[in-house]
Amino acid sequence: MALVLTATDAFSSGNFAYNKAYIYRINAIAALGGILFGFDTAIISGTIHFFSQHFQLNDLQTGWAVGCISVGAAIGALFSGRLSDLVGRKKMLLVSAFLFAITGVGTGWATTFPVFVAFRMASGIAIGCAALVCPIYIAEMAPAPWRGRLVSFYQLAVTIGVLLAYLSNYLLLYTGDDNWRWMFSSQSIPALLFFLGLFFVSESPRWLIRKNRENEARTVLTQIGGSAYAEAESKTIRTSFSAIMKEDLRFLFRKDVFLIVLIGIVVAFFSQIGGPLVAYAPEVFKQVGIAEDSAFLQSVLLGIILCVFTFVAIATIDKVGRKKLLLIGSAFLSADILALAFAFYFQLPGFWALLFILLFIAGYAATIGPVTWVILSEIFPNRIRGSAMSLATLSLWMANFVVIGSFPVMKSQFGMPLTFGIYAFLLLIYFVFILLTVPETKGKSLEDIERLLIRKT
Repeated sequence: MALVLTATDAFSSGNFAYNKAYIYRINAIAALGGILFGFDTAIISGTIHFFSQHFQLNDLQTGWAVGCISVGAAIGALFSGRLSDLVGRKKMLLVSAFLFAITGVGTGWATTFPVFVAFRMASGIAIGCAALVCPIYIAEMAPAPWRGRLVSFYQLAVTIGVLLAYLSNYLLLYTGDDNWRWMFSSQSIPALLFFLGLFFVSESPRWLIRKNRENEARTVLTQIGGSAYAEAESKTIRTSFSAIMKEDLRFLFRKDVFLIVLIGIVVAFFSQIGGPLVAYAPEVFKQVGIAEDSAFLQSVLLGIILCVFTFVAIATIDKVGRKKLLLIGSAFLSADILALAFAFYFQLPGFWALLFILLFIAGYAATIGPVTWVILSEIFPNRIRGSAMSLATLSLWMANFVVIGSFPVMKSQFGMPLTFGIYAFLLLIYFVFILLTVPETKGKSLEDIERLLIRKT
């Protein structure tokens, strides 16, 4: 049955009128996975001092405590792409929501350090699943002209999650010796909302067509853009699966898709440079002489900046383009973090370090942060999207683990100036890679992008 749209609940693009209310509702619920992603990765920033003292940890153990979540996320990324191809995007999101709910409490009330690590790694599995499946789901539901900004809303949700984590840490700071336990446990509230909200969204039409459930897919596509849109999209999607073959990892290294997969891996990997500025924000602020309560408050400011500047990406990504934003972002962030290294080296007043940190966060939120997820959600062909996304996000979480897990040791052994100087150099390498290899994909359907990239290989 065709959906009748009115002027108040639809918007037009090309020859189709899209159901704005329906698309935004789906996007908002799916983006709750991004809130949990951001919340869970940032919540530890305010707990490090307290659980390190409680468990009597050294620098290496502290780095493992913070970074172990990335190992879990890598495991989640490795398996959830293939599983989402088998059982569906929606079911995998339900699994991740359930894990988020139980691991928040489990981490908070862990009685020993090994139990703490086990729950953090399980929480990482939930992050790896949500971080992979949410952008895929949003991209597969979104009309092509709006896909960039809709997937960018996922990154906005991540930044909202970071802000909520910082705010939660600040509000719970003076709740006694168990303050860090309540900080971790607070994650279960948004997790339950995510779990319940998923019962009000549809399955991805591209996954439904992959499973020969075309009537269900047409129903979803009709709700998105009407019967004419459903007819055109279902035909295009079905054609993209015509050459489908049995997937295994070897297929990802075929000549016709290898460059696409490599771009995804590198884009994912370099998106994590500078991660310690989020994960260790209060600790970095204290390094420049900011008192503990003020450091927590400055972290809230950092979270606000993340949210506000993500709107810059949302407003520009479908106009300026993905590649230009990545180039602008990598160049700016490299220069900014180099300036931060000099601020520490010359022991400038804390104001300058704080300024460069906040500028880094603003630049990241306006460019690399959201664009990474847009690129990863759209460059892989339909027939390998799940497996290729798994490999790319595995790369992301390996980078996250190395960068965040090594930070306490690096700052102790090398000092802040050299540590941040290394990050600046890596971002410069990323700029060159983007310039030479990353294509522009704005305004194209997922199937058009597939044809464009395969022709270039």
